[in-house]
Amino acid sequence: MVALAPKYKYHWIYKALLQEKYDLVVSNEILTEYQEQISIRYGLEQTEASLDFLLLLPNVILKNPSFLWQLVENDKDDNKFIDCYIAGQSDYIISNDKHIHQIKNNRFPQILVLTYEEFEAQYKKEFE
Repeated sequence: MVALAPKYKYHWIYKALLQEKYDLVVSNEILTEYQEQISIRYGLEQTEASLDFLLLLPNVILKNPSFLWQLVENDKDDNKFIDCYIAGQSDYIISNDKHIHQIKNNRFPQILVLTYEEFEAQYKKEFE
């Protein structure tokens, strides 16, 4: 979400997605949140165009969890990202959200959470 704005320092993440450097796993619940946030920031027309385009990318995978883990205690709304991560068998979650980072030390299920800066360092090692 934070990567969409062209002038934002994390825009390179969105560009890398467009270049198919990584896969993005999303759920309908995550897309609904993106829709709300994009419409607040950029307007309704931009929202529909952005989400439609996102879903057309071959490296964007729609995965709707059939089990809800409820691992995030302090911000229940963040559980949608954890559930999608597990359902999609993702490598990691990229987030600077403090509530999501609180569960990265779980023994089971084990969840790898990277900050944007950590992801950037890993990305540079792999692709540059």
